[in-house]
Amino acid sequence: MKPVLMVTGGNRGIGAATARLAAMAGYAVCLSYRSHADEAAAVVAEIRMGGGEAVAVAADVALECEVSRLFEQADALGPLRALVNNAGMLEPQARVAEMDAARLTRVFAVNVIGSFLCAREAVRRMSTRQGGAGGAIVNVSSAASRLGSPGEYVDYAASKGAIDTFTIGLAKEVAAEGIRVNAVRPGVIHTAIHASGGEPGRVDRVKAGVPMQRGGQPEEVAQAILWLLSDAASYCTGSLLDISGGR
Repeated sequence: MKPVLMVTGGNRGIGAATARLAAMAGYAVCLSYRSHADEAAAVVAEIRMGGGEAVAVAADVALECEVSRLFEQADALGPLRALVNNAGMLEPQARVAEMDAARLTRVFAVNVIGSFLCAREAVRRMSTRQGGAGGAIVNVSSAASRLGSPGEYVDYAASKGAIDTFTIGLAKEVAAEGIRVNAVRPGVIHTAIHASGGEPGRVDRVKAGVPMQRGGQPEEVAQAILWLLSDAASYCTGSLLDISGGR
C-alpha cells in the first residue's frame, strides 16, 4: 500500500506542484481545495494519467468540522504518513491602519488555525504514541514572516510568523513520537496568490530586490517539500528552510 500524503490547497500553485511530485515519488495523494474544483480535478486527472493515485476533497481548513471530514475521507486511501499544510490566503494590499477585525479573522483562521487543525488530525493518525507508524509534516510558511511585508500584507506576514513558531513547538512536542515537523519559507513565487492581493504581476515588480534577480517557480518549492518529507531528511525537524533566491 502506498504511503498517503495530504496536501491542503492542492489545486494550484505550490500545492498542486507538490501533489504532482509526491505522486511521482510514490505517494497516494489526497488534496484539498476550497474553491476552483475544476483545477483540483485537473491535478487529480494528471496524476491518474501518470499511473498515480489521487483524490480531491472540498474543504475549508478554517472550519473544524470540514477538517475532520477531510481527514476521514483521506483515511480511505490508507494510513496517513505525511501532511503538507499549504492552504493559505491573503487579502488585498493594505496598511495596518486600514485593516479591520473581519479581515484579520479571515487571514488567521485559514493560515494559522487551519494549519493547527490539520496538524492535529495528522498527529492523531501518525503518532507512535497513539498507535501510528510515524510520519512527517511540512508547513508552508513564507519569507514574509521575517520581512514583515510593510504597506502590503503585515497581517499575512504575522500569520506566517505564527507558523514558524508553531513549526518549532510542534516539532519538539512530537519528536519522540516518530513525527518530524519542518517548514519551508518561500520568497516571491509565480503563483496565483498575488492576484488575490490585487497585483497579479507583483513578482515581476519586486524581483529586482531578490539577489538571484527572479521569482521562483512552484516546482522549486515543491522539490524542497518532498525532500523534507523523505528519509533523506531523517534527522531534520524543527527547521525553517528558506527558498527565496537569497532574499
